[in-house]
Amino acid sequence: MALLLSRSDVQKLLPMSKAIDVVESAFSELANGTAEMPPRTVLIDQKVGGWIAFMPSYLKSGGALGVKAVTVYKGNPEKYGMPTTLATIIVMDNQTGQTLAVMDGGFLTAVRTGAVSGVATRHLARKNSKIGGILGTGVQARAQVVAMCEAANLDEVLSFSVDRDDRRKAFADELSATTGVPMRLVSSTQDVLANSDVVALATTAANPIVKADWWKEGVHINAIGSHAPGVRELDTATIVKSKVVCDQKEACLAEAGDVQIPIEEGAYSADKIHGDLGAVVNGTIPGRENDSEITLFKSVGLAIQDISCAALVYQQAVEQGVGTEFAFS
Repeated sequence: MALLLSRSDVQKLLPMSKAIDVVESAFSELANGTAEMPPRTVLIDQKVGGWIAFMPSYLKSGGALGVKAVTVYKGNPEKYGMPTTLATIIVMDNQTGQTLAVMDGGFLTAVRTGAVSGVATRHLARKNSKIGGILGTGVQARAQVVAMCEAANLDEVLSFSVDRDDRRKAFADELSATTGVPMRLVSSTQDVLANSDVVALATTAANPIVKADWWKEGVHINAIGSHAPGVRELDTATIVKSKVVCDQKEACLAEAGDVQIPIEEGAYSADKIHGDLGAVVNGTIPGRENDSEITLFKSVGLAIQDISCAALVYQQAVEQGVGTEFAFS
């Protein structure tokens, strides 16, 4: 029998604290060479603004095996009242190949994206970081705030987006209650960048929304909104002045406009990328080396994040008796 796990089931079983820990372990395993993760297969439907990806992964040490199908349709909220990002994850038995669980992956995608930023913040932000900053108010932005508050001992989080004032206020109020860290609305992106020690960008911008001279000295940046060629949230000068750590260098060079465009302009080169997050986690390469450098984590999202979190959800579901049992035959 397999388990069918709804979005509400996953929400009960995947707290950010545990997600950060399992994602950190997954990146360590990737760096150690004990994980298999073929490049994701991506389809783009320009006509309807759809981005579709299929992402398999096998983490051999823990036996986590599975695949995620994820879509990003930017017109969903306005046209259909549906989330921009939708996903389904299949978890399989690594001994038999049998399907163990099919679960909603929309909430999990947001949590695992927040979790990897939490891992990056844990290893790259200044230890005395006190002020967080968030650009965006969507599902991904929410997860970024929860993760940065989990990974750093923050006193306050500054928030700005181009959304309506009522949505911005609701976002700030809800996260203040969830994290226990006060959220303060500010009037511009520049206000966030000038005052924050840790900043997450989680927008749908296609062109840069920041300027390099706006950043506070010693800031750590989590750039996760842009994950496709030709689009970016960061300006070229920010990439040039930062120590860039990728979730996976190969993936960022193939998919991250934030990195690709500066290279195409001739202002940056692939060999200037500091390295992969897993190597930082394992201590193979240094993370932050002083309090004045700007560190930048660039993420396009990897299947190891999804499958490590999904395996945890399945394990918790079995232990707690959550989900609906079903058989394919």
